[in-house]
Amino acid sequence: MHSKTLKIASLLLASTLFGCPKEAPKEAGGDGKTKSAAGAESIRIAVIPKGTSHSFWKGMEAGAKAAGREEKVEIIWQGPDKENDITSQVNLVQDQANKNVQGVVLAATDATALVAPIKGLKAKGIPVVTVDSGVKEDVAECYIATDNVKGGQLAAQELAKAIGDKGKVAMLLFLKGAVSNDEREKGFVDELKKHPGIKLVSTQEGNSAADALDKTTNMFTANPDIVGIFAASEPNGVGAANYIRQNKLVGKVKLVAYDTSPEEVSALDEGVIQSLIVQNPYEMGYQGVKVVLNAIRKKPVDKKFIDSGVVVVTKANEKLPEIQKLLTVPKE
Repeated sequence: MHSKTLKIASLLLASTLFGCPKEAPKEAGGDGKTKSAAGAESIRIAVIPKGTSHSFWKGMEAGAKAAGREEKVEIIWQGPDKENDITSQVNLVQDQANKNVQGVVLAATDATALVAPIKGLKAKGIPVVTVDSGVKEDVAECYIATDNVKGGQLAAQELAKAIGDKGKVAMLLFLKGAVSNDEREKGFVDELKKHPGIKLVSTQEGNSAADALDKTTNMFTANPDIVGIFAASEPNGVGAANYIRQNKLVGKVKLVAYDTSPEEVSALDEGVIQSLIVQNPYEMGYQGVKVVLNAIRKKPVDKKFIDSGVVVVTKANEKLPEIQKLLTVPKE
């Protein structure tokens, strides 16, 4: 247990970097760039997530802005209203390029559709670092993310353990074509092949808690004997948990979910969720800004991929201090 705790703690190193110096006041320049009170030009970095409302993205925003304060650079945080709005995100990327930002940190909504916008940025000399979800072509300076294949494998292992290694299960995905989604699906499906007593009978896509509740209802209407669910995102975890509560299936249907919204943590405490697959979005945002800033400053970017870590959280370990840090959305 001691070595495992040390491993978890290492994933939290960047998350302890608070109390950073504040930026000097800035004033807008006529070209869209900003200047400090002393008149020096400031570096502007756009951080563009898939969405902005869920706890995961708020953690990423806190990490990005903490790095911005440390480095005394301006962070522009802007994302689509809906996490599946690919067109809106493409437009946001192109818009920031026209506003003369010096670098972009991007969580790509689609692995293919965001390739051309990234190439457009690079053609203007604007480096891009992808976080959470990357793209299919090697056009970013670096990709910082959870090992989502491993996360999917861990989810399958936890669900198999919870249901006694037998029975019908279902999976709630969030956006086909997004790297993080597709890797979680691959890890889960591949791991289930090692458990012949378990059968995956339904896969649905939900993009909000309400949508996930509807999709879970549909899955149980078609397969009322489902005994386990893997929810591959925060809204899917919340929606599936609500279905289990509403239909008095707590303890009968087991749920493993990604991420750490307050609703999901409450469901874990209630026994509605058996395990959470926990990422470190703060680390993604923090390291994303640091790495893209190195590229802006013409410093070497040594790694093409940085694993931001993944941890299984259950009622047995959730009170550990290092786990509590992961379960708490950091303040900006």
